[in-house]
Order: sequence, then C-alpha cells, then structure tokens
Amino acid sequence: MGFIKEFKEFAVKGNVMDMAVGVIIGGAFGKIVSSLVDDILMPLIGKATGGVSFTDLFVNLGDGEYSTLAAAKEAGAAVFAYGQFIQNIIDFLIIAFCVFLMIKGVNKLKKEEPAEPAAPAGPTQEELLAEIRDLLKNK
Repeated sequence: MGFIKEFKEFAVKGNVMDMAVGVIIGGAFGKIVSSLVDDILMPLIGKATGGVSFTDLFVNLGDGEYSTLAAAKEAGAAVFAYGQFIQNIIDFLIIAFCVFLMIKGVNKLKKEEPAEPAAPAGPTQEELLAEIRDLLKNK
C-alpha cells in the first residue's frame, strides 16, 4: 500500500505535471518550427541558391551515374550523403534561434522582482573611532 501512495505523490507532484505539459507543448512547438523550416525558409533558401536542394547533395562512392540521391540509394550504391547533414545543421540552427527568441520573450513577460532594499548603512570605522575618542575626552 505504501508503494502506491508513494507513486501517487510522485505522479501528481508539480514538477512531473509541469514536465508533462512541457513535453506536450514542445511537441506542438516542434511541428510549428518544422513547418517554418520546411515550408517557408527552405524554399527561400532553395530559391536563393538556384533551386539546389540540400537533401539531394551527395557524392557517389561507387560505380555508375545517378541523378538523385533516391536513385542511388534505390540502386544500392554507396553514397556520401552530406546534403542531409547540411539540412539537419540548418534545421538545428533555426530551431535553436526560435527557442532563444521564445525564452527571451518569456523572460521579458516575467515580472521583474523588486530589488531588496539596501541594508541601512552603519557608521563607518572612522565615525566609531571619533565617538570613542569623544567619550574618552568627556570622562
């Protein structure tokens, strides 16, 4: 019985629920960013580079000529498919930039905590010595 109670406390703890919400929102956000990359940015980059698709860039390591990466893979040729790697790097940079902007925006929306009031400054060492001197003179 103690195990079930312990599991229930763990499962409904705030951190676990927050993490679950974060994973769900992250999945939805990932779809948005993937659409941004695949449907908006990559066609613009492709247009700027003259219609070159990064994912189709490859070096044929075997014999034969293949016009596309798909044709080379279908034929079972050994290929060095560096284009997909370049695409993945670009995707990562765009996603990282989007997450950076999102976190920066969330941080701006957070209320700034008021600074704690400065502790009242006590007397300086010179002031204390002057007080002691004056007390000794008055005796």
